[in-house]
Amino acid sequence: GPPSCSPRTNCSEEGAINKDNNNNNSNKINKTNNNAAPSPPPGTRLRAAFSAFVKAREVPAGAAGAVWWRCCRQTFRERGGIHRHVGTQHGAELLGAGMGTGTGTGTGPELITDNIRLYSVHILTLTSCSSVFARCRAVGSKAGEVLLYYCYCEVRDPEKLCAWQRALCVHLHLTGKVRVASEGINGTVGGSKVATSLYIEVMLSQPLFKDILCQDDFKRSAGGAHCFPDLRVGVFKEIVPMGIDPEKVSYKETGIHLSPQEFHREVEQYLSQASQGQSDTILLDCRNFYESKIGHFQGCLAPDIRKFSYFPSYVDENLELFKNKRVLMYCTGGIRCERGSAYLRSKAVCKEVYQLKGGIHKYLEEFPDGFYRGKLFVFDDRFSICSNEDVISACRYCGTLWDQYKLCSSQHCRQLVLTCPSCRNKGLTACCPVCQEKELEVTSRASGQTLKEECECTKRRPRVPVERISRGTLDAGKV
Repeated sequence: GPPSCSPRTNCSEEGAINKDNNNNNSNKINKTNNNAAPSPPPGTRLRAAFSAFVKAREVPAGAAGAVWWRCCRQTFRERGGIHRHVGTQHGAELLGAGMGTGTGTGTGPELITDNIRLYSVHILTLTSCSSVFARCRAVGSKAGEVLLYYCYCEVRDPEKLCAWQRALCVHLHLTGKVRVASEGINGTVGGSKVATSLYIEVMLSQPLFKDILCQDDFKRSAGGAHCFPDLRVGVFKEIVPMGIDPEKVSYKETGIHLSPQEFHREVEQYLSQASQGQSDTILLDCRNFYESKIGHFQGCLAPDIRKFSYFPSYVDENLELFKNKRVLMYCTGGIRCERGSAYLRSKAVCKEVYQLKGGIHKYLEEFPDGFYRGKLFVFDDRFSICSNEDVISACRYCGTLWDQYKLCSSQHCRQLVLTCPSCRNKGLTACCPVCQEKELEVTSRASGQTLKEECECTKRRPRVPVERISRGTLDAGKV
């Protein structure tokens, strides 16, 4: 049967991990049980590691019984001085010891393995240890947010990066989904604001990412650990599942990146020229149909595809549409455009291909009332985030304006459905008549296993739609 487009069961193109993965990667997913016994407080472990590290550097001072500290060929005569030095220069060793990843005897500062050293975590790059411990204690505080990010880079050992990433998220009590591959990392995680800030700080000091990632690459929105049912970190072939070997279509061949300001000006110009029938531009939404249904840029072409792995076939089937056109591409956070624009460019039919840097997420931060109207779909239990009051979609049953997704009430379907409160009160809670009337009849195998029926709305949907758009409609920006 088809995978659900629920963020609980489907692969988020912006960083989720498919629970029903068909490419034999499911055995590589590390899942955190939220009901497991809590680990010792991180502050306690860090404090012990810090004290042991400082204690090991004591040297006799001039006065009887007095001590100084010797570290990194420097002598410190005041306790505050050695504390600041250790906090700013030896964060990786301390975190390694505090998390139990060292190889020492436990009586002194623990040595860290090559693995941890390669993926060192400078979490203590602060002016004093007390501020670090205070921040660690605040990791479980209520005020929270969700981070969305990705980084394309060459990863020599994805398994090691995966293990480090999982340990970091567990340490900070983060939930969410992280994909790791030889081509980089893609994640969306939720937790307290203290935890997410520490997470960003650690990622930016990670040797693998520190010269590539910056603060602006992390998209932040109100939320928290409750937005995800658990933590999933896994190793995959692609950090966004387009279904094309990264060695054949590389992120290095991506389109031209436009800042939100530049993209805004381009869309403004496109809409102006299109209204006069003079545009040579296509504004292309490369997300899934259920995402663009509740929010999109004015005048965009929104393919009626169910998942991003269909995008290459969509391009192939509609090449004539893109001939001699300037293409402005956008997606949620930018990652789908990286590979998607590279694939479109590989066809050598467009005048040029541009993409929105940081995606809709970053655009809305600067232009909350700009050319993007409606909600922004997100792949977690929030389903969407809002920047303007426009409602551009309708209830599946009565047609009234409505844009708040719920899961189909059929246990074996779990598609997303737009059904208003009035219709829900009437019991209209499924995605289609088949689900509503039959509740997806399940037949049992002899072994007792169950088979699920493909629902009507999925069965009727073409896998790869061929656009039947007149040039006049396209030029008028009324797609």
